[in-house]
Order: sequence, then structure tokens, then C-alpha cells
Amino acid sequence: MKYQTNNLFIERIKAQNLAKRFGTPIYCYSYEKLKKNIINFRNNFKSFSPMICFSVKANSNVNLLREIKKFNCGADVVSIGEMMKVLKAGFNPKKIVFSGVGKTFEELSYAINKKILLINIESEEELIEIEKIAKKKRKLVDIGIRLNPNTDAKTLKKISTGKKENKFGVTEKAFFNLLKYSKKSKYLKVKCLSVHIGSQITSYKPYQKTLGIIKKIINKSNYKFEYIDLGGGMGITYENEKKLDYKKYNNSIKNFLKKNKTKIIFEPGRSIIGNTGILISKVIYIKKTQNKDFIILDSGMNDLIRPALYGSKHKIIPLKRISNNSNRNYEFVGPICESTDKFLNIKKFQKLKKNDLIAICDVGAYGMSLSSNYNVRTKPIELLIKGSKVRIIKKRQRLKDIV
Repeated sequence: MKYQTNNLFIERIKAQNLAKRFGTPIYCYSYEKLKKNIINFRNNFKSFSPMICFSVKANSNVNLLREIKKFNCGADVVSIGEMMKVLKAGFNPKKIVFSGVGKTFEELSYAINKKILLINIESEEELIEIEKIAKKKRKLVDIGIRLNPNTDAKTLKKISTGKKENKFGVTEKAFFNLLKYSKKSKYLKVKCLSVHIGSQITSYKPYQKTLGIIKKIINKSNYKFEYIDLGGGMGITYENEKKLDYKKYNNSIKNFLKKNKTKIIFEPGRSIIGNTGILISKVIYIKKTQNKDFIILDSGMNDLIRPALYGSKHKIIPLKRISNNSNRNYEFVGPICESTDKFLNIKKFQKLKKNDLIAICDVGAYGMSLSSNYNVRTKPIELLIKGSKVRIIKKRQRLKDIV
């Protein structure tokens, strides 16, 4: 996204024209940014050629998944619905990893029938359930065991997943017990040691610490894991966060691989799709108060819940720039009947009036995938921009679809 003669363009498309043609709100994604992100991610780790399994929970639009699949990516899924979507998008089952703490009997059976790469188990009961299904089907099931390394990812508490108080993964003691049990089973084959310590991580040091723990586990187990799944969680810049030092992370993994001959799996989501998307919204009203002006948008927390859920800050920019700035404090809010339905406070934004258009930036990850019909509001249209071409990748929901 960039400005040309003060007008915001998404690749070669003027953003205002999209609002005029399709109405608002609109989720817009840039194909070029998506392509660039995947290529850059792969290049950051080209010395050991990892398997890249896109984290589908970040964005599950089937048409975007089809584009991601073209770059030889696999998929990390956490439900039968996500698995169905990636299979519909044409992903190779042998590049699908099934994660999550609450996989049901039906979901596990479906995954086993589809012969996916592996199921990352997260508890003893899940392991027993998989073995029962495998025994009934007379199949050998490839699994990973997700370790909880008790590592602080130095990220938001709500998106930390690798500490002992988190529900994810198993303790070191439990890991060895599950490995021992699986080795004796006729129906289970442990192929992977898996970890995922959190999301929106901007320091390589938690990853480096986790690699040290994995190394210790491997040495202690004396077991050859075909795969080490390092998860994802690589952060992006929303406001003024520092960038993850991929070079240092890459070097840490290269050092690890010197004594551990295994295939690395990554599960990136946000780092692939996060900065590809914007949410175009219209100013419905401007409500003036003594201390600030509420800029009431036609997008709300039902469309983008991250600010309300996590306190996240997404940059807001105008679709058409003018030089006349307001001296008022603007608070950008949505129409939902919740006090947390707000996006950002900005001082010295350009003067706005009713029907002006703005863009909320970096919404490609956990934007539409976390959207809802709260307050019985319809979900936005989704567009993919490729050069001068505009493609509808999901139609705007209609009231008659939900009423």
C-alpha cells in the first residue's frame, strides 16, 4: 500500500474506487505482499530448507489458501473445518500438520483417514484416543508430541503458549512417558518433537532458549526424530515493535542442526499474511465531546476484534490525504454496543468529516478469521488485489443469510 498524488493505492488499484464499487467495510489483500512475504520467509532459512506449514487460523479464506499453496507450502490446522478447507484448496495431505489441545474423536478419525503428515498430540488421553482409532482401523499413525518448554516468549500474556501455566503441550516428564508408551505401540509412530511458544514474538532469544531445551530432550531420549516442529509466532511491526532478527534465529537453528540431523517444520501465519491486508471503513458520524471527537466507523469489533481482545494497535490512515490537520483528539470507534469497541486514539490526524474513508492497516492475520456476527451484523466482503486486477474472494454476507 502506498500513496500516489495523495491517494492510497493497493498495488495499481485506487482504494477509493474499491469503496465506491463495493461499499464498505472491505477487507483488501495485496497478492504482491503475500508473495514477497513467503519468498522472504523461505530465503531467511534457505540454508536448511524447512517445511513451511501456513498457520490456517491466521486467515482461513480458501482462495488465499490456494495462493499460498502455489508456493509449495503446507498447512498447520487446528480443527476439522480448517483441514477440510486446506484439502479443498488442494494442499498435499503429506504437508498437513494437525495441532491443538481438543481434537475430537471425529476430527482424529478424519485426519487419520486423510493420511496427513502427522498429528501433534498434547495429552496422554489424546494419545490413547488416537491409538484406539488406529487399532480399529488397523493403521500405523504418525504423530508428534508437543513439548511445553516453559519458555517465556516475551509477548502478550494472552498469546503466550509455551509457559507451564499454559494449556498447551506436555511437561518434560510427561513427554518421556508418552514417548516410551508410543515406542511399544503397534499403531503409533513418533516422528516429531513439536513446540510453539507464543505469537507476535520479536526477539530471537526465546527461540534460542527453546532450541537448547529441545537439544537436551533429544540427547536424554536417545531417539531420532524425523521432524522438529518449531511452530511459528514470528512477529510483525504494527506500531513501533522491533523486528525479529531472522539472521540470528537462522544461525541458532543451523548450530542446532550440526548435531541433530532432522527436518525443521515452521508454522508461520502472521508473518506471511499479517501486513497484506487493510480494512477499508467509512466515517458514519463524528461525535464531538469536550475532550475528544469520536470518529464512528461502519467497521466494529465484529469485523476486527484484536484491539478489543488484546489491546492491539493498528495504524489508521486516510484513503485521501489532505494537508489540513485537526487539533482535536480523535478516537476511532465502531458501532457495536460495547465500550471496548474502539480501534485507536490519534492526535493530529487530518480533519475528517462524515462519509470520509480510512484504512485500518495490517489486518491480514486474525482479522477476518476472528470476525463474528455480533449485534447481528454481516461480515465484510474480501478482495484480492493483483496488479490492476480485483478479485472477490469472499462475497459480502447478506442479512438474509443470518436473520
